[in-house]
Amino acid sequence: MARSLQPFDATAGTCVEAVLSALECVLRERLGHDGPIALHEPSFDGNEHSYVLDCLDSGWVSTAGPYVERFEREMERRCAGAHAIAVVNGTCALHVLLHALGVGPGDVVVCPAISFVATANAVAHAGAQPVFLDVEPQSLGLCPDALADFLEKDCRPEGNRLVHKETGARIAGVVAVHIFGSPAAMDRLAALCVRHGLDLIEDAAEALGSVHHGQPCGTLARAATFSFNGNKTVTSGGGGMVVTTDRELATRLKHLTTTARVSAGWEFDHDEVGFNYRLPNLNAALGLAQVEGLDERIRRKRHLHQLYAEALDGIAGVSLLHEPPGTRSNYWLNALLFEKLADRDAMLELGNARGFQCRPCWRLLPQLNMYRNAPMAARGVPEAVRLGPRIVNIPSSPQLLTAKALGEMP
Repeated sequence: MARSLQPFDATAGTCVEAVLSALECVLRERLGHDGPIALHEPSFDGNEHSYVLDCLDSGWVSTAGPYVERFEREMERRCAGAHAIAVVNGTCALHVLLHALGVGPGDVVVCPAISFVATANAVAHAGAQPVFLDVEPQSLGLCPDALADFLEKDCRPEGNRLVHKETGARIAGVVAVHIFGSPAAMDRLAALCVRHGLDLIEDAAEALGSVHHGQPCGTLARAATFSFNGNKTVTSGGGGMVVTTDRELATRLKHLTTTARVSAGWEFDHDEVGFNYRLPNLNAALGLAQVEGLDERIRRKRHLHQLYAEALDGIAGVSLLHEPPGTRSNYWLNALLFEKLADRDAMLELGNARGFQCRPCWRLLPQLNMYRNAPMAARGVPEAVRLGPRIVNIPSSPQLLTAKALGEMP
């Protein structure tokens, strides 16, 4: 028997009890889901089966085949005509992009203190060192004020390059990350990078379909990277993409990611150390079908966010993170910010015990063992330290929207 939708009393019990009651209202009573509810699951309700079966029937399952190019062309369409290069995952996309931009040993690359470890790992794979800066509270992305302060006070010009005073290393670029799908403050970050002659790289792994002041994420810098891991809004099982407005850079990236092979008739010849980062046709077929359904997925995810916002309104001690003004988030993961660490911990324990898969935000990058000795801005990362440990992600799959809920959508 369906349970009636009862309003919860936000003043009764603890903050966490009120939040759990809100999740019960949305996910179980309103949307009718019983049993465990995952944080984010893939959904296959388009051409996924027919495209993948076509690969199997044709035998084109590896790193050659028509779906790779079709996937790239569809991503180019989504990214306002920029050039797209498909690769095996998002980490490799960021690594090869850094390599192609000349990042290497003796360099440092600016990264936000809050991000998935792949952002910093890609810098390390390129032989450089990350330097961690603070985030701003609206998007959790790299803070423009922190970047301006770092470039002007912690760095000095040396010839035609900018050097980090503490380490003497060249500032080789800035990586901006769109956390949980919310666009970072790209306009201000881009202006700072132009002023100081730095490459701005857009880590849009989580933000396919998000928009910043009318412009799609992935088109807000010279080059951007995406991830199509199994938990993303669009998945190709495993996979990634580099997108760039620079035709010459795109040609070089395609060359590097295909083992730097040069045409030599029947012979195998390679003109430099390249990378075997080619995306298999099988994965590209799945990714293409997924991108075709992106708009509907985002529509559902945004409506789920709205339901959460209504249910959580008025609960003291917690807030639901919303898209910054002038942006449109894909709400890849909905995120709660608790005022008290104890409430964050209780939410993780009790939420998972009640069948709502919840997870904390990633550990701050400069707190990870391998990056504890990496440089940071002289003023540290106080906002990241304040915000990161109090975040909890809650179930965000687009298929949580049932037929009844879809009928209520605007």
